[in-house]
Amino acid sequence: MKAAVYVAPHKVVVREEPDPLPAAGEAVVAVEAVGICGSDMHAYHGFDSRRPPPLILGHEAAGRIVDGPRAGERVAINPLVIDPECPSARDGLPHLSPTRQILSIAPRSGAFAEYVRVPERNLLPIPDRLSTRQAALAEPIAVAWHGIRLGLERLRRPLAASSVVVLGAGAVGLPSALLARHFGAADVRIGDMNPLRRANAERTSGIKTYAPDASDRPADNSVDLVVDAVGAAQTRADACRMIRPGGVIVHIGLLPGSDGLDIRKITLQEITFTGSYCYTPEDFAQTLAAMASGALGPLDWFEERPLAEAQQAFEDIDRGAVAAPKILLRP
Repeated sequence: MKAAVYVAPHKVVVREEPDPLPAAGEAVVAVEAVGICGSDMHAYHGFDSRRPPPLILGHEAAGRIVDGPRAGERVAINPLVIDPECPSARDGLPHLSPTRQILSIAPRSGAFAEYVRVPERNLLPIPDRLSTRQAALAEPIAVAWHGIRLGLERLRRPLAASSVVVLGAGAVGLPSALLARHFGAADVRIGDMNPLRRANAERTSGIKTYAPDASDRPADNSVDLVVDAVGAAQTRADACRMIRPGGVIVHIGLLPGSDGLDIRKITLQEITFTGSYCYTPEDFAQTLAAMASGALGPLDWFEERPLAEAQQAFEDIDRGAVAAPKILLRP
């Protein structure tokens, strides 16, 4: 099969790789669309020790099952592989299992390829209303769903009466804002440094955006719920600056470090600061159902490119030249 293989920092090569061989309880999926994630970019930069080269990256995927009783079925792939009998799973926190695996982290190859092997229980039927390309967005939207759910559980006032700011207009930030609005927030804004992404977010969602250094940025101590979908030193500092006493910060971004956190304010003003990682199987299934219901709009905020252009896609994302929150590769 053809696959886009991360072979060295800043280098992805499309080449022939062995076809995957499924183990018991697994199926092979012919990948029809796969998104480039921020974690793929982190690996591409050589910063992810969990993803040493050579490795097939990619975990935001959808396609068709190749063989077996479900052959031909269109499926969205939940890439988080969990032992349902582990203590974390029995405690209702399967995504935090110390034995969890994810596509694109050894020992599992990723989906920047024509085929990928996946446990059958991780393959969710795609509702008729969704295209396979749209279904490839389920994974990043499920990340947003989980983060918004955690934020709502910790808010001290109704969401309809709360102000919400999402930092980052990417493939987790934009759906976080859409989901906040879907769950009832009337006051939602998105902050992003990239003017291309701000314009795209406003066009596709109708949600107001701002530049972090602009005069119309949220005032100090004015926001009830901040979702940091970037996780950089500057966004952490912005979140701490704008959060209201008693407010909630949900930190989803996975950039390294803790710079920017105002621990004194978090303590003295009883700010709830919570990390948010991945999603539960229920989050993923509910996300797919919400997407199919139309609750998140037309889901047209992606750009498509052939797998053969993977290297150029990584380079374009790296230099901020992509307006769409997501690039989908077509194997």
